[in-house]
Amino acid sequence: MKFAFVSGSVALDFVGTVQSRRDGPVDLLTTPADLAEWTAASGVLAAPAPVTGADLAAAVRLREAVYRLVLASAGGSPLAAEDCAVLNRAHARVPVRQELRPDGTVVRVGTAGAVLATLARDAVELLVQPSGQVKECAAPRCTRLYVDRSHRASRRWCDMTRCGNRAKAASHRSRRHT
Repeated sequence: MKFAFVSGSVALDFVGTVQSRRDGPVDLLTTPADLAEWTAASGVLAAPAPVTGADLAAAVRLREAVYRLVLASAGGSPLAAEDCAVLNRAHARVPVRQELRPDGTVVRVGTAGAVLATLARDAVELLVQPSGQVKECAAPRCTRLYVDRSHRASRRWCDMTRCGNRAKAASHRSRRHT
């Protein structure tokens, strides 16, 4: 799968659609079809939403604003007014809604704009949490942000099966060679 959902927050998983931000960023959302695929893969919608080029541009603006806001908040820095405005514009839209089907199942439906509203709401919830809960992965090449809900708030990696295992294996190899 091209997308990873390990951040503990759908907004942070959305921010994670840019990998390796510090050294050669890789954007996983380069076309409207990519964003449509993400809307369903993330579980925000039951099926991919129709996405236009304008929707993609708005999504990228929101993603980058959320990234900067979360980093600023985690670092105790002031939040940029422009980023807050981007978040608030998305937040003001109608979010994804749940529909009850005759068979008793519930499906999540909405437009690309509704997805952005839902992501903005999740981001606001993150930003009002106590500081220290959102962290950046300790793996050198990973720049994924995640919510640390561990008992002692000691989690270091976004995902143990990827970044954590790599770090532990590298540490083991290093100890064996010395």
